[in-house]
Amino acid sequence: MELPRPDSTVPHLADVVPSVLAAMGVAEFEPRIPLAADVGGACVLLIDGLGAELLDACSADAPVLAGLRGPTLQVGFPSTTAAGLASVGTACRSGEHGMVGMTFRMPDIGVINALRWRPHPWGEDLRDRLVPEAVQPRSTVFERAAATGVRVSVVSGAQFTGSGLTRAVLRGGRYIGVHALGDLAATVRTAIADGGFCYGYHADLDLVGHLHGPGSPAWRMQLRQVDTLVESIIENLPSGGLLAVVADHGMVSLDETEVVDLDATESLRDGVEEVGGEVRARHLYTRAGAVEDVLALWREVLADRAWVVSRDQAIAAGWFGDRIADDVRPRIGDVVAAAKGSSGMLRRTAEPVESSLVGQHGSLTAAEQMIPLLLARG
Repeated sequence: MELPRPDSTVPHLADVVPSVLAAMGVAEFEPRIPLAADVGGACVLLIDGLGAELLDACSADAPVLAGLRGPTLQVGFPSTTAAGLASVGTACRSGEHGMVGMTFRMPDIGVINALRWRPHPWGEDLRDRLVPEAVQPRSTVFERAAATGVRVSVVSGAQFTGSGLTRAVLRGGRYIGVHALGDLAATVRTAIADGGFCYGYHADLDLVGHLHGPGSPAWRMQLRQVDTLVESIIENLPSGGLLAVVADHGMVSLDETEVVDLDATESLRDGVEEVGGEVRARHLYTRAGAVEDVLALWREVLADRAWVVSRDQAIAAGWFGDRIADDVRPRIGDVVAAAKGSSGMLRRTAEPVESSLVGQHGSLTAAEQMIPLLLARG
């Protein structure tokens, strides 16, 4: 079975923030992506769900974004928000930062949801019991930059202030909670004009893609709003200011004839203690001695709808990066399944909301992996 592997010639989402900080002259960081130097204030703005293929296909709806189109980057596995934001905040791949899925197993806790920082699929807030700074103990790029004297701010939804994921992977800067597009644009503009570095985040394109499908009329209308957001920032960029727009993943629409409901397929639970991940990228935590049986059965049932591999095979293929931290290895499933094409591995009973969504992401296809890097200078 030939497995997809990361392309070592394509820069990674984790390379963006260090490169921008290097262009600002912060000696702590190396320019992993070549950028012109002499940058004053800068912002890395992440548009959740803005895949490169989607932007290129819908460029007429986003003339400003299309006009800034530069290199294409990859996001690594899994192609999902928790992993993507962690890659931005730590400058590491998932094998190091440990956010190996939207959901994954933690010792003595069970499967947790990294976005909600709660047991999956439901449960109480875990921030006291599962301290975010211990789950992801590596210094963030924001902490490192702030330690050199850079004014660092994180500009994102007010509802994410102090969340488990924010504390785990975005700590180190002054958190500024915003409520709407205009609020986000104005705050980013101020941060750049003040000569600092900021990370900004906008979630709604991803939300609309999940609900209506990527490339749908609703998604394209939301893309127009994102285009206006970016235009409103760059039209007042000060001299030396830099805006770098990226994404955490792309998205695909599921084909109902290609999905499998794990909760309704009893044989797929044989030998499996817990299921993590998400619809397009599953972690299977098996009972002792059951790995080979689970591998064989999942490969038989899913056939050409997914790549199904052991933990060691996924690591050897570079899915989680070149380095796997000792504390991260157990979070990766004993068996990992990554969806092909437009298939999905639903759990309609345990995950009714997630299983109802049209648009999904998480796997290794180009539509999910490839994102644009859009650069504007003042």
